[in-house]
Amino acid sequence: MTATTAPLATAPVRAARRPSARLRAWATRAPLMPALVFLIVVTQLPFVATLVISFFDWNALYPKARHFTGLDNYRQVLTDADLRHSVWTTVLLTATVVLVSLVLGLALALLLDRRFRGRGIVRTLLIAPFLVVPVAAALLWKHVLYNPEYGLLNGLLHYVGGPQPDWISNNPLLAVEASLVWQWTPFMMLILLAGLQSRDHEQIEAARVDGAGDWQIFRHLTLPHLRRYLELGALLGSIYIVQNFDAVFTITSGGLGTANLPYTVYQSFYQAHENGLASAAGVLVVIGSIIIATFALRVVSSLFREEVSRA
Repeated sequence: MTATTAPLATAPVRAARRPSARLRAWATRAPLMPALVFLIVVTQLPFVATLVISFFDWNALYPKARHFTGLDNYRQVLTDADLRHSVWTTVLLTATVVLVSLVLGLALALLLDRRFRGRGIVRTLLIAPFLVVPVAAALLWKHVLYNPEYGLLNGLLHYVGGPQPDWISNNPLLAVEASLVWQWTPFMMLILLAGLQSRDHEQIEAARVDGAGDWQIFRHLTLPHLRRYLELGALLGSIYIVQNFDAVFTITSGGLGTANLPYTVYQSFYQAHENGLASAAGVLVVIGSIIIATFALRVVSSLFREEVSRA
């Protein structure tokens, strides 16, 4: 008799507990609801509108002539010679800036990982370029460094009796890449410095006792340990640099073969008034950024798992 009544007695108690648990769950989520609604309104609804417009032939100068074209805008983005060139420029610009920034950031991180007098001041000075507003950084490079008449680079060349080229006209893409490398190297340095400071120093000391040199320690211990941090820096840098607009717009105005995909979207929308074509190009940029961000999140989650397993 008791064996059959005990479950019946506890069933109402469990039923009474479930609503309270659900209420507590909703009570903890309720403060996040305004932020979630704001995020949806600000980001997702405009993206849905952009996605819808990308399927239309829509010129802002002739709004009544718009009509549904399906995937024609995407086909034009992928087949038009100028747009294909902007895609290639975007890939080349992103790959060059990320790789060079990683190499320089690794060298600076190895330098700052050593103890020396004034290391804090040096670290602050090296981080400073990343804190400069992107437009201000581009203006700094365009006028203070690249200007053929009063720029610092030509001033130094004039002092030593060397040639004084027009840096932007002669090497336009390299001029944009140099400004971005200067700005993003501190970001890579911080990520790699965090990786260096998370190494197992007992393992390194054991390797030194066994007779390993600095290059052997770097090759067989440091570099494998930094693999995840290098991947994270490359992915995060790619997400931001592939969307870069400030440097291209400020230094070259998209001319001389430096127009990347974000600048092409700007040209299509604000200058040619082709809303549908610009929306299609923008959607492709977002898709590429999402793909890169997915890999970045996987790398971040693997780093967290490694840290938890160590703890």
